[in-house]
Amino acid sequence: MLARLRGVSSAPSTRAEIRKGLADAAPVGLGLIPLGLAFGVLITQAGFDWWWAPVFSVVIYAGSMEFLAIGLLTAVTPLYSLAAAAFLVNFRHVFYGLSFPIEAIRSRPGRLYAVYALTDEVYAITATKRRSEMTGPRTLTIAITCQSLWVLPGIAGGLVGAALPPGLDGLQFALTALFAVLAVDGWRASGDLPAPVLGLLCGLVAAWVAPEQMLVVGLAGFVLVLLARYAWQSRTGRAES
Repeated sequence: MLARLRGVSSAPSTRAEIRKGLADAAPVGLGLIPLGLAFGVLITQAGFDWWWAPVFSVVIYAGSMEFLAIGLLTAVTPLYSLAAAAFLVNFRHVFYGLSFPIEAIRSRPGRLYAVYALTDEVYAITATKRRSEMTGPRTLTIAITCQSLWVLPGIAGGLVGAALPPGLDGLQFALTALFAVLAVDGWRASGDLPAPVLGLLCGLVAAWVAPEQMLVVGLAGFVLVLLARYAWQSRTGRAES
């Protein structure tokens, strides 16, 4: 009986886990607000109505692909090219799923939403936490908060952009700035300096070898280098032990 009472008292409450999720998502979520505003303004400046901002953010919900889709749709890109671009740009999410704490979410609808809402920002937040500490409510709160802070500012940005004169430029850089911040935060959390250096080198090599496919080639090369590095570290650790 005493053991049961201890188990109940030590179990984290849902409210406490939700508060933790809100605290986890706050730093990155605040960065999503200006990014969402920039996306909303950009989509109206490209000639779309303001309500396309929430449509993009719900149907696509992938920041980099949403920015890319504006230019592709404006250029009347064929559907197969859109599908190929979406697959290549978002292929990195396959690797996100390998370490995402989806097993902490018990409900099937919650797991489906977590898969749908797994973005770079959500992964960056959960990857810096101990897997054993990530509960279902905490993980879902992070995902819901990030999407809310992307969709709602996008709507506001769309309304503001519709009232602004056309011809604004430079808003596309907002996404690059956010990725740079996430990369610095990830390096500070892990302290692994070789990883960002290897990523930079892969990007430079890809830009020189295949400038038109720099992103895809750079990401693929970075994945291969990380796998080779992991295999080398595993062998070194076994040899030392």
